Amino acid sequence: MSSEKIGRARTIEGFGEVMGAAAQGERPSHRPYSPQRGDTFITSWAKSGTTLMQQMFHQLRTGAAGGDMEFDDISRVVPWDDTAYLLDFDMETEQAGTPRGFKSHREYERLPAGMRYVVTLRDPKETFVSFYRFINGWHLERGAVSMEEFMPLWMGGGPGGCDYFTHLLSWYDRRHEPDSLVMTYRWAVKNKSAAIRALAQLCEINLTPEIEELVMKRTTREFMHEHKDKFDDGMICRVLEEKCGIPAASDSSKVQSSGSSADALPASVADAIDAMWAERLLPVTGHADFVSLAAEVDAAFGSSRA
Repeated sequence: MSSEKIGRARTIEGFGEVMGAAAQGERPSHRPYSPQRGDTFITSWAKSGTTLMQQMFHQLRTGAAGGDMEFDDISRVVPWDDTAYLLDFDMETEQAGTPRGFKSHREYERLPAGMRYVVTLRDPKETFVSFYRFINGWHLERGAVSMEEFMPLWMGGGPGGCDYFTHLLSWYDRRHEPDSLVMTYRWAVKNKSAAIRALAQLCEINLTPEIEELVMKRTTREFMHEHKDKFDDGMICRVLEEKCGIPAASDSSKVQSSGSSADALPASVADAIDAMWAERLLPVTGHADFVSLAAEVDAAFGSSRA
């Protein structure tokens, strides 16, 4: 058998081969997740604010002790069950602070019931551009797969995820449930103080002005970009380098210096997303596009929600 490593993929099919190669080998340290009362899931769809909310959650729960930036990877301290086997990670390892927190891209129906759930919703076209920017040049050889060819990967929604529309419908249906904090990503960024207060209330964390100031500072784009090595899926990078030969120094940071704009989408991709929205979301929600749906979700937080 050849010992040559697979390297970055050049096709959509090659992406599957990369992930298959990464999953090879023994996993002596892996222990699966076991639900505990009070667990909190940060379960936005892929490229919809998951990392921001992981950081907000972790700094909130450690804020009384001055916060915590000693981690090497945000998904080590707010773990991701759907990558735990790949990483040989113990999901039951003790966490810094309470409540316990976990990352996910799943819809409600595939998460343990009776927990707490945090979701930020984002325009599907923006998620497409952001997802493409994230994968292009990391798992995929830069430029080898066009945006038009990228649709199957976008529809997958990341490890353990589901398609965008299944996810949105699931959490839209739970937007008024007391165990679920459902916000739009854009609102959470623009109204961060209100988002911090809402998250603290959901997690039953005593929020002082000092903790709020700390969390505000440590969730700015500037602060997170300055510490972007903590938000770049470093654990996954190391596995991909070891198993697949993809350099761990690849730019896998989830914190970009500027946001992703839907304007970058080819018309054919934008039209396909619009058609899926009209087929799957309009009949259920009554909203013809994300702007309309976001206005309803945002309005639930009162006049301070912009």
